[in-house]
Amino acid sequence: MHKNLLFAPFLYLLSSCTMPAQQGAIPDSTVRHLPAFDLEGHRGARGLMPENTIPAMIRALELGVTTLEMDTHITKDKQVVLSHDPYINHEHDLLPDGSEIPAADKRKYVLYQMDYATIKTFNAGSKFYNKFPQQEKLAVYKPLLSDLIDSVQTHLQQNDLPQVNYNIETKSKPSGDGKLHPAPEEFVELLMGVIEAKGIAGWVIIQSFDVRTLQVLRQHYPHMKTSLLVENVKGLDKNLEALGFIPDIYSPYYRLVTPKLIKDCHAKGMKVVPWTINELQVMQRLKDMGVDGLISDYPNLYLEL
Repeated sequence: MHKNLLFAPFLYLLSSCTMPAQQGAIPDSTVRHLPAFDLEGHRGARGLMPENTIPAMIRALELGVTTLEMDTHITKDKQVVLSHDPYINHEHDLLPDGSEIPAADKRKYVLYQMDYATIKTFNAGSKFYNKFPQQEKLAVYKPLLSDLIDSVQTHLQQNDLPQVNYNIETKSKPSGDGKLHPAPEEFVELLMGVIEAKGIAGWVIIQSFDVRTLQVLRQHYPHMKTSLLVENVKGLDKNLEALGFIPDIYSPYYRLVTPKLIKDCHAKGMKVVPWTINELQVMQRLKDMGVDGLISDYPNLYLEL
């Protein structure tokens, strides 16, 4: 990639200033914004802060990301909550009283079977997480998507920062319908209800491994940007055939990225944004190869690109 593209993130920040983040400003909900080179904070900044929490997203903003990446589930009382797992994860969450979740109960607390008021009582950030030893430990909870958006928009406005994108994943699969989450149609309706109520549709990407939710979006919300997440080795053509349309972004596991894949995606009008890259050398290699963005648990590394 041409060396001038090293400055792309900063050019994006300058161009974004055409929509000033003033107090009370609502992002344009009609323009399809995508940065020239997208620097995404995976689950906020999972390597540095408890994942999918408001502090993780704020830390990512402070590090200059252009997109906040996050996962969503649906609660029993039809709320959209941030969480990667469909249950309270014993590896990094604690019971409301601060005690450990017994291994025998590791999948007991299913979010779709719990009201949000109960989910909020669990501690999602105080337990040491050995996969990410640098994580700052905080007594935090799993936030509602609506509350997360309010916190992010307030932070942007108060600090006169440019608007960022939200890359929101629908965590679903056919085997989980009615057990771990609602059917795709209801999942999408609940998610879009929040996005439209907050007026940020133009700054949102909906991503998923589950082609069904993307297909629902295509049918009922064709103006929404979509990203197909990929971790299989079926190849580009097979994955697009299963999806049934060309999404805005093709988002593969980073080891699947090749110069040919990038060329083929670009020929079809798609950006290529791989996940999850946590080594600076690999980030630079992929950037030089021609990808259109990166997703990382350590957005602090972007400052060294």
